Amino acid sequence: MLQPLKDGDAVVVASAKNMLAVLPRVVAVVRSGDDQVAALLGKLGCEVRVCADADLGIAASLTMAVDYTKGAEGWLIGLGDMPHVQPETMRALAATIERGARIAAPVFEGRRGNPVAFSSYHLPLLLALEGDQGARDILKSHAVSELTVDDVGVVRDIDTPADL
Repeated sequence: MLQPLKDGDAVVVASAKNMLAVLPRVVAVVRSGDDQVAALLGKLGCEVRVCADADLGIAASLTMAVDYTKGAEGWLIGLGDMPHVQPETMRALAATIERGARIAAPVFEGRRGNPVAFSSYHLPLLLALEGDQGARDILKSHAVSELTVDDVGVVRDIDTPADL
């Protein structure tokens, strides 16, 4: 998350900047002990929440953020290791939810990617998530409005230095 990209920004910083360019409120959930990541994201303007249960799987972080913002009309669930998602893609996903879709997901060259947007209709299911599958089961069992995008960033994450 702290590895620098070509422009010098850390991976997580670039990811957050893209979300902050589009959304009025960005909640960043970080693992306990990730003080440097928390400080960087807080300095950018993210609302930082520390998840002591992050080792239980991504669902712990996701449910923490959703619970913290449960009065929202919807959520754009982004990942800190996906710095190449274009702000225009995020805008389109949010707009799809605003127009009444319950779930919106980007598709690049036939591959579904991230981030994924959910309307408040799915609040109970999002709060009930457990483990390391994130919201994958919700996507499998409910209608998804797929947006075809020309944005390779939706399927490109940074997991190793070679991915930089």
